[in-house]
Amino acid sequence: MKIRIQGYSIRLRLSQSEVAKFHETGKVADGIRFGNEEGAALNYVLERSDLPEMAATFAENRICVFVPSGLASTWATAEQEVGMEHLVRFPSSDGYLRILVEKDFKCLADRPSEDDSDGFPNPNLSC
Repeated sequence: MKIRIQGYSIRLRLSQSEVAKFHETGKVADGIRFGNEEGAALNYVLERSDLPEMAATFAENRICVFVPSGLASTWATAEQEVGMEHLVRFPSSDGYLRILVEKDFKCLADRPSEDDSDGFPNPNLSC
């Protein structure tokens, strides 16, 4: 699972096997270590939930993105459903968080440093 954080948005991109695992188990997790010290890791999780809309939390170096069960099932099984998006507004301020969860497509240009063999077939003719 790839993560991209930029400004007020977070985007998770899942390979074919990760989407299948998410559909089957309701959860996919990944992370990155920044050293051997306790707490020197950032973990991120995509999880199916009973919430009425997408949500995200951050606690103890862990980002959790929650997706309502019905939306999760439709997205994971429908070929034409590429992504899910939700804008969370923070009531106590003018802030917001844009959440995106997408199927990761193979790039049409060869990138030797990246393995996208488990990516979804790219519907575009060029990158």
